[in-house]
Amino acid sequence: MAAIVLLLMLQLKVPDAANFVGAPQGTPITGQQLTQRTNEVSALLRCPVCQGMAVADSPAEMAVNMKAQVHELLARGYTEEQILKYFELSYGQFVLLRPKFEGVNRLVWLLPLGALVLGAGIVFYKLRKLETAPAPTATVPPPTDADLDRVRKLVRWGKS
Repeated sequence: MAAIVLLLMLQLKVPDAANFVGAPQGTPITGQQLTQRTNEVSALLRCPVCQGMAVADSPAEMAVNMKAQVHELLARGYTEEQILKYFELSYGQFVLLRPKFEGVNRLVWLLPLGALVLGAGIVFYKLRKLETAPAPTATVPPPTDADLDRVRKLVRWGKS
């Protein structure tokens, strides 16, 4: 919190936000509501330095700067959608902690589901195959007297 106040005291200005997302479409907010909304919106952004943390939770300098930008944009009247769009245009879709379900992201969500369905299909197919009775195998006819005589001769030959 102290870092945000320090950055605001230095009058950190967000460059050309209006050029990226247009004029503010919300109402400017101040006080406790501004702090709360800053934390809420910052929690939706991924820290580019920490990779796995939200901007709201990251101690990295870049995350602190991004949080200060969110604070200023909210104070100027930008909506959550505009702020997320601004950061997405600046850093790419990776900066969003909840990526959009479009483009390549669809594959990221659908491929594991497809693999699960395919695996279930294979298991089902194999189980069905096991349930069916095996095809009858050719039966071996009982030995004839000629076969038994031949075996006896071979056994006697081996003993001598």
